Amino acid sequence: MNSFEPHITVATVVERDGRFLLVREQADDKLVLNQPAGHVEAGESLLQAAFRETLEETAWQVDITALLGIYIYQPKRGAGVYYRMCFIAEPRKHDPGQKLDTGIVAAEWLSADALRGCPSEHRSPLVMRCIDDYLSGRRLPLDSIYQHPWPLQKG
Repeated sequence: MNSFEPHITVATVVERDGRFLLVREQADDKLVLNQPAGHVEAGESLLQAAFRETLEETAWQVDITALLGIYIYQPKRGAGVYYRMCFIAEPRKHDPGQKLDTGIVAAEWLSADALRGCPSEHRSPLVMRCIDDYLSGRRLPLDSIYQHPWPLQKG
C-alpha cells in the first residue's frame, strides 16, 4: 500500500454585485487566478483558516456563511492530494493599506463570464468548479462540520 501526503486546504467564494473576489498569485513561475485559499495551520479550525487566508490574501474581512463543498484534487500522478474545504463568505470590511501575502500580486473582483473566458489562467480546475457550484445554489450548513476541541497544551 502506498502512502501519500494529504494537503488540507480552505478556500472562500466571496461574491459582491455579481463579481467574485479572486487573487492573482505567483505559482510555479506563472501568474494564476485562484479563490483566496491556503493551508490550514496547526490548532486552527477550518473556519478560522478560511477567514485568515481571505484576510491575508485580499485584505478583506468576511463573514463565513456556508460550506460550499469538499473538493479533492491531485494535479498530476504522483503529486500530493489536496482536500479543499470551500466556504461561502460575505465581504464586510476592506483595508486597502494592508500588505497582501507573499506571492499575491493583486486581489480583484471578476465576473463568472470573465473567469470562464480565461481557463488557462486558473490555478486549478477547482476555481471554476467552485464558482459553478456556488451559482447552482449549493449551500451546506456550517453545523455540518464538527470539530472536537483541541487538547489543552501543557506549558
